[in-house]
Amino acid sequence: MAQSQQTLLVVDDDLDIRDALQDVLEGAGYSVRLAADGQQALESLRAGWTPNLILLDLMMPRMNGFEFRDVQRRDTGLCDIPVLLASADPALPQAARTLGVAGYLRKPLDLDDLLGTVGRLCCADGRGPALALA
Repeated sequence: MAQSQQTLLVVDDDLDIRDALQDVLEGAGYSVRLAADGQQALESLRAGWTPNLILLDLMMPRMNGFEFRDVQRRDTGLCDIPVLLASADPALPQAARTLGVAGYLRKPLDLDDLLGTVGRLCCADGRGPALALA
C-alpha cells in the first residue's frame, strides 16, 4: 500500500485513461493530480507542487511527452522528478532510453505491472526512484 505522502502526476490526453488511472492509483493509496498534456503538467509543476513521480504519455496535442521531457530536463526545479513513460508507441524502449526516464510501460497497461512499477519508483523516504529500465 502506498503511503499518503506519495503523489503522482498523470499526464495523458485521453480523459478515459486519466480517469481510470486516477481511480486505480488512488485506490492503491496514492494522491493523484491530472494533466491533459505537457503544457498543463508544466503549469501545475511550476505552481510549486512536486510529485514523487510523473506518469507520462508520449503522444499528446499542444505539448507531447518528448517536448515535456525536454523542458523538464533543462529546468533545475523539475529535473529531479522521476518520469515513468506509458505509451503504445512501438519505439517505446528506445524513447525511454533517449529521454532518460526512470521506466516505461506499454499501453494497454497491465494494472499489476503499473502498480508494481509505481510502487518501486515511489520511495517512501522521498529521496528518489530506483531505476526500472529493462
